[in-house]
Formats: sequence, structure tokens, C-alpha cells
Amino acid sequence: MASIADSIRTKLTDAFSPSRLEVVDDSARHAGHAGARPGGQSHFNVLIEASAFAGLNRVARQRQVYAALADLLAGPVHALSLKALAPGEG
Repeated sequence: MASIADSIRTKLTDAFSPSRLEVVDDSARHAGHAGARPGGQSHFNVLIEASAFAGLNRVARQRQVYAALADLLAGPVHALSLKALAPGEG
């Protein structure tokens, strides 16, 4: 069975063909907090760079990513810290 991080990578790669994608499981920092699961895989940091985000504002980019990850956000993913960039952005 694939990890949640692998599922996030696959879904974002399929949806956006990113030039850069970093998915970090940050669950250990949230142990004992609301939404944290004993096995982790509930809190993630994502940095994605894709040409699909060119010309879109931050909120529009986030909405696209959240739509691509809707099933995971409705289930195993409790929190997602997201940075979505167009190529050439910092």
C-alpha cells in the first residue's frame, strides 16, 4: 500500500506535471494534537512549482491543489501547508 505522501505526489504529478514537487510528512511535529494519528501521515508540507499556476493568484492556486487532493483532504490528511509557485517564482 502506498504512503499518503506517495499518493499526494502521484495526484499532484498527474494533475499539474510539476517542474518541482516536495512533499514532506510533518506529522511527528503534531503528535498529540488534534487530527494527529498514531501512525502519522496526517500533516504535510507541500511545495509545488508548475506552469499551470502562471497568472493565477495564491488563492486560485490553492483551490486547484485542494481540488486535486480532495479525497485525501476529506480523509487521512488533517493538515496541508502549501506553497504553489509558477516557474521562476521564489
